[in-house]
This record gives sequence, C-alpha cells and structure tokens, in this order.
Amino acid sequence: MPGPRNHGNRPRTASAALILGAALLLTAGLTTVVTGSPAAATPAIVGGERASLADYPYAVYLEDSAGTQFCGGVIVGTSTVATAAHCAEAVSTKDIRVIAGREDKRTDDGTTLAVTKAWVHPDYEKAEQGDDIAVLTVRGRLPGRAASVARDTGVYAAGTKATVVGWGRVADGGDRSDYLRAAVVPMVSDATCRAAYESYDPASMVCAGYREGGIDACKGDSGGPLVIGGTLVGIVSFGDGCGKPGKPGVYTRVTTFAGTIAQQTRRP
Repeated sequence: MPGPRNHGNRPRTASAALILGAALLLTAGLTTVVTGSPAAATPAIVGGERASLADYPYAVYLEDSAGTQFCGGVIVGTSTVATAAHCAEAVSTKDIRVIAGREDKRTDDGTTLAVTKAWVHPDYEKAEQGDDIAVLTVRGRLPGRAASVARDTGVYAAGTKATVVGWGRVADGGDRSDYLRAAVVPMVSDATCRAAYESYDPASMVCAGYREGGIDACKGDSGGPLVIGGTLVGIVSFGDGCGKPGKPGVYTRVTTFAGTIAQQTRRP
C-alpha cells in the first residue's frame, strides 16, 4: 500500500499517523535521457554507493529529540530547509533538529540546529493527496550551500535523469544507512505514474524510477532532495514499498511551489 517515506515517528496529528519513510541508493547524475535498464544506468542496484556532501552540500537530515534520524531535507536559504509536510508534522516543531554538514551519522561532524518555525502547506492533508511540502526555519545559519529551486517544468520530461540523495534504508525492510547515499533515477511520465497510483496528481507530484524497479528512495528519505545538477526538482514524498517494479517513487513537484518556497525563505 502506498505511504509516506519517513521512519514513522509518533505523529502529532491524526493525518500523519501512517507515515512510513524513504531510503536510497546510488550515484550522481546530470540531465540526460536514460535508454537502458537500471543495471545499465548504474553499477549497482539497491544499496547503491556512498555519496559526498562535497557534491551535495545542501543535503541535511532531521532528528527527533531522541536523536533518531527520521527524514531528510534540503537547504534552500541561509536559515531555511525544505522538506516534506508529513515530516514536519511527524514530530513536534520544538523537537526537530536539523543536522547539516554530517555525511556519516556515526560522527559528530557538522552542525545541529533547532527549528524555530515549521511552515506546512495549508492544503496538506496526507502525502498521497499532494501538497506535501514544508519549510523549516532554524535558529542560526546553515553551513551548506543552498540548492537552486527549479521553476522550469521542462525538467520533468520523461526519461530525464535526476539524482535522489539521503540517509534512509538501503533496501525495503533493510537497515538504515549510516552515511549519505545517492541514486540516479529517470523521470516518469504523468500517464505512467497515474497508472501506478490512483491518487497521483500531476499538479503537485512527479514520479521517478525504473519500470523494472530496483533503484528508488526508501524509508527514512522522506523530505530529501531529488536534484538535477545543483537544482532541486523534487522532494521525496511517498511510494509503494521501495524499488518495486511498476511502482516508481513519488516526489513533490517543486516547480509548483517554487514561489512559496522563496516567500518562506525571505520571511524572518
């Protein structure tokens, strides 16, 4: 059954009660068209390979008050992080911590920042219904470079290669990754995604993945970035399992919310 892709911490609202999560996998990518199978596109499938914050300096993750990583996020301003709405609603705002500059969760590298405000899209109800976008404002300045936010919808042409990054599970039902991973996935047409998910709404969602499955985001990656180069084009939202054939990952369509993200970033 489709569901959001975080680790399922106790939600503060009933609508967040079924939050699941999202993990990841493989290597970085530029804007090209994928013509082969997952095996041809990447040297490995589920589990992928380690990624570097030097390549993805805008990638961050979210911890709860117990120090458990439950979602991802992406720096969009000096003090703001975009994430999924279901992540922002999974934990009380006062208990969310943004971890920036820490590639390996087993270390003390980077910076831990408290969240002072969580803006959640007012039309959000649950991930499967869309509008799965939130912007967190932190106390202090984030150390990483902000990602550019896409406004050109041409980035969603079917077959365009993008990269999803995060610290989630390396396989459906598998272990969480201790370090940042990345996976290359192609954009999927609206018609194909609608066939996979009855609730698919092209106004606020976009799909990416392989028809054969095998490479995908997974639990714990919710809220993390889908990028082309250094441009944010999607935010991990939900899916049916991880890497199932015919079930691509569903992402928040960032171009729809680019103006809103910019507005929230400008606010003090």
